[in-house]
Amino acid sequence: MKLGLLGGGQLGWMMALAAKPLGIECRIFEPNRECVASQAAKHVCAQWDDLDAATEFAQGLDAVTYEFENVPVEAVEYIASGRPVFPPVQCLAVAQDRYHEKRFFERYNVDIGVWRLVGTFKELESATEDIGLPAVLKTRRFGYDGKGQVVLHPGDSLTAAWDTIERRPAILEAFQPFTRELSCISVRSRDGEIRHYPLCENEHEAGILKLTRAPGRNVNEDLENQAHENARRILEALGYVGVLTVEYFEVDGRLFANEMAPRVHNSGHWSIEGAAVSQFENHVRAVCGLPLGNTSAKGFAAMLNIVGKEPPEAFPELVGAHLHLYGKSVRIGRKLGHIGVLSESEAEREAAIRTLAPYAPHLTG
Repeated sequence: MKLGLLGGGQLGWMMALAAKPLGIECRIFEPNRECVASQAAKHVCAQWDDLDAATEFAQGLDAVTYEFENVPVEAVEYIASGRPVFPPVQCLAVAQDRYHEKRFFERYNVDIGVWRLVGTFKELESATEDIGLPAVLKTRRFGYDGKGQVVLHPGDSLTAAWDTIERRPAILEAFQPFTRELSCISVRSRDGEIRHYPLCENEHEAGILKLTRAPGRNVNEDLENQAHENARRILEALGYVGVLTVEYFEVDGRLFANEMAPRVHNSGHWSIEGAAVSQFENHVRAVCGLPLGNTSAKGFAAMLNIVGKEPPEAFPELVGAHLHLYGKSVRIGRKLGHIGVLSESEAEREAAIRTLAPYAPHLTG
């Protein structure tokens, strides 16, 4: 069986690694000649609008998926005209634009905070007066890892914020007084079976994920049920196949959706060591039409991102700790790798996190 991957970053690399033991050969389509995923799969290097290269890429593939949501929709539609593409292309149209994403959440009764559409500076002024400050101004498209966002506090300059996002179409969200951030990673097969990983607890710094705990601390059944019901509605509405991640703010025991990612996700990296079957393997299984694997946690897992600087060479020999480096050149704010942790108890996990924190630099600028 042959699987095509649109995008060649570390998510594609880890999917290709997960596919190999299943006897699945991966091929990637990616404009960057030095992409990470080329370490594990054949690489068709071309621009997204190169239709001849896209035809070459798609030749003989049994299925195609993507590893990031900013693949041009036109390229996906062209490939989908001759090969099955999962998740379906309409999922990209929703996830690529925060306006469409918010409207989709509202349509399917997924709780979100107060927000307004902002297309001009006057609309930004009006929206600010309407929902008040603090608030978060976000570009509608191409925002990830804190990019394309500005937090506005009382007294801040709206002009400076508008210039910071380069006066692009945006939304303004009322700031959520959240207790913590959580994510729900789910997977849906071609025949409609849905499975969920344990609800993850996430910590960010400068908009980039720093630490994930799975299962999250003090996650009760009500929170799990809210997340699972939301995921079910989203997955079924989109006719979704593959792994979907929805990020949440927890506010007084309620989950408010922040955004969704139609792909494997950074907050699911813990599953490589910490789950019976990783998110990467389950995504491959789903899009290739194979039975889904067990999503339960093996114990108490964590993931620490390595950002902007490689860890010291003398990595500690700690039981249950696994270092993953992606083979990228060093750059401030760039995800260079992660550390996976698997412990037998929550207390052991917290001790491991404290020990490993110095080996997981987080330089964002």
